[in-house]
Amino acid sequence: MHRIERIQTLIASTVGQLIVSKEIKDPRVCSLASVSRVQVSKDLGYAKIFISGYLESRQLENAVDGLNSAAGFIQARLGAVLKTRRTPRVQFFADNSIAEGFQLFDKIKTD
Repeated sequence: MHRIERIQTLIASTVGQLIVSKEIKDPRVCSLASVSRVQVSKDLGYAKIFISGYLESRQLENAVDGLNSAAGFIQARLGAVLKTRRTPRVQFFADNSIAEGFQLFDKIKTD
């Protein structure tokens, strides 16, 4: 399990760096988007990458769409960094846990 956790961490940092450095040229990908977590399958065939950030839900969905459009580019970059036999096929998903946390905090605060 240790190997998979190490690969998940490496994927998260690499994708986060690609987003922040604006190497992904899609205008829908905002630099406020960040990788919240990564799930890699045991055979390293697939990676689910969850994206969150201080964005409205529509902006977050647009960022996820832009990242899914650039998945081939991102996967090629990951292949150079990971140095594994197989590069996981990446797929991006919106993670609304930050917004849900703020909503819960507001409910608790007002009560």
